[in-house]
Order: sequence, then structure tokens, then C-alpha cells
Amino acid sequence: MSVGVEAVGHATDEARALIEALETELSLSTPACQRHGLSVDRVFQPGVRFFIGRLDGVAAGCGAVAFDDGFAELKRMYVRPSSRGRGLVEALLVRLEAEALSMGYRRLTLETGDNLHAALRVYERAGFQRCGAFGAYLTMEPNAIARSVFFEKAIG
Repeated sequence: MSVGVEAVGHATDEARALIEALETELSLSTPACQRHGLSVDRVFQPGVRFFIGRLDGVAAGCGAVAFDDGFAELKRMYVRPSSRGRGLVEALLVRLEAEALSMGYRRLTLETGDNLHAALRVYERAGFQRCGAFGAYLTMEPNAIARSVFFEKAIG
């Protein structure tokens, strides 16, 4: 099985389908007011790099890194359930970290839900450490981030 990650510069059908699948999955367990993902339109704006992960050429996952306010934040991390456990999320994380490094960043951050246990394990295995809220999350109402877990990782 081949694993690949490619940069995508505009909202392709594959990108839209992956982001829609992520939103659908998150909507089953997380109220809208506690989901902080970027819309498809926002993903393809300056300051954000979006990637599709492929298994044997098939779009099976995605991830983005947003550059803002002095830090790089992982966004829109997703792997289809049928493709999990095959190394794709690790490949996406390696590529996103490399992208942040190439832009001069030395710290990656992210926010995820406290009920997303598999995601929490993935990030911890990848060397992320729990931290406090950062950036725009600092100004959100407490109920909007009540279920959020924040991570950071020194890179480079």
C-alpha cells in the first residue's frame, strides 16, 4: 500500500468531500458552538496550507496548517474511518510539520475535542504536549471551549 500527501491549492471535489465527512463525523458528538474548524472557503485563503492524504492514490484524509499571530495551528485533520491505522495520519503530520518549518515556525499548536480519544492519542504519540488556550481561543466564551483540549509541539 502506498501512502502519499499532496498540497492542494483550491477547493477540489476531493477536498470538499473530506471536509464534509469530517464535519459530519464531528456533528455526531460535538455541538456546533464547540467546533472550531475552518470552512472550505477559509481553508483556501492566504495563510493556510491544505493537504490531501492518499492511500494507493485514493483521497483518504486531509489536514491543514494555518499561519496566524506568530504560530502555526493544525486544522481540519481527518482520516476516513475505513483508512485509519494505516499510517496516513502520521504522514500528514510529518508533512504539516515540514510545511510549518519551511515557513519559519518553530511551534505547532492545535485544538481538538476532549471526546476524540483516538485523536488525543495520535497527537500525544506524535510528541504534542497539552497546553493552555492560545490565539483566538483566548477570547472565546468559556462554553465555546469547554470541551477543547489544546496541544503544542516544539519543531525544528
